[in-house]
Amino acid sequence: GMQSHLQALLSLYKLFCPELVTITLPGKMKTYFKNSEGPWKAAINTVRQRNQEYSPMSQPLFLGTAQPQSRKRKWNTQLIIPASSTNKNNSEEDREKNRVDLYSMNESFPVEQLQTFSQLLQNIHHLEFPSQMGSVLTNPLLLHYMNCIKDESIYLRLHYWMGQTLQEECTWCVADNNQYEEEFKDFLETIYKTECFLQEGFSSCEEFLYKSLPLWDGFCCRSQILRLVSWIPLSSFSEMKSHLYDPLAQLFFTSSLYFKCSVLESLKELLQNWLNWHVVHLDSESDS
Repeated sequence: GMQSHLQALLSLYKLFCPELVTITLPGKMKTYFKNSEGPWKAAINTVRQRNQEYSPMSQPLFLGTAQPQSRKRKWNTQLIIPASSTNKNNSEEDREKNRVDLYSMNESFPVEQLQTFSQLLQNIHHLEFPSQMGSVLTNPLLLHYMNCIKDESIYLRLHYWMGQTLQEECTWCVADNNQYEEEFKDFLETIYKTECFLQEGFSSCEEFLYKSLPLWDGFCCRSQILRLVSWIPLSSFSEMKSHLYDPLAQLFFTSSLYFKCSVLESLKELLQNWLNWHVVHLDSESDS
């Protein structure tokens, strides 16, 4: 008999190939299949309007959802390191008046006053990470500190912030939003330099690449994306094949010789980073 899910499937066939479905279907049915063409049509219409010098869309759509892309937070390349997230807001006079040995031992060193490596060594037990973890990316001293203490909560805070920012600022996932491309390039470049500094990739960056590579055109932010690919952590082959190799292969076979060489160079660096990680890991195990 005619079941509701079968009617929905037939209505979908009738939408694309009406000559194949000759029976009459009810006009009102429960929606079983979301219309996946809406965001793509919006992006295509935006490109057409741009080429014809028409006004762009008032609200760009995020590819993959039907919601307008929120731009509440905009990447600022000149990040100012925020103050330490401490509750002690005493003035200098009060601090001098109440200063005792016990208090000085527990007093945190303001992170905005951290300028030299010697200060880091002298106050490494009194440092407190800033309330905005994004500022760590632009501060080599705090990166040294993060690499030393190996606090999982610090990495979770940074990965959460980075994952949200990457998703919100990705230029090729937002129709007609190329005015933010340069800022997004700078942001990706900052992440890549941080990964080189720490000699390891970020899991949030890996998730972003796996989600965005199928939508990538191979041109926007090409050098930055391929550099980030070289720092993807080692995982199972099946996972990397479906999320990394297959999207790159589609672009590889349809792109220029320069793009092919760039992809091969990125994968070569990925293999080198894996080998270096294994060497360091084996050395640490042998020392222990």
